[in-house]
Amino acid sequence: MKSKIINMAEKMKDAEDRLLESMFQSEPIADDGFSRQIVTRIRRRMWLRRLALPIAMFVGGGVAIKPLAQLSVAAAKLLTVIPMDFLEMSVTWIPQPQYVVLGAMLLVAAMLGVRMLEE
Repeated sequence: MKSKIINMAEKMKDAEDRLLESMFQSEPIADDGFSRQIVTRIRRRMWLRRLALPIAMFVGGGVAIKPLAQLSVAAAKLLTVIPMDFLEMSVTWIPQPQYVVLGAMLLVAAMLGVRMLEE
């Protein structure tokens, strides 16, 4: 059962409404499968874009494995040359907790300030 408001709106159509209805109620234009081909082509390109980045990462990782292995061997040789006194971490290198908290608060304030400037 339709409501009375919808029935009243359907009865109160003027000439422009009837003209628009007649234009949009026409039969669809036969395109001999053109729109289906376009949709297929768009879907194929979407899948190509979805797969391009993972495949590129896999190929790039395969190419980078040999130089990465050589770099790790060179780093291991470098660590044997460096004196042990230099490798021992000093207590002064560790940041104190109050400075970490202060830095986090400044970072949050800066992020909020930038967001307010954007608006």
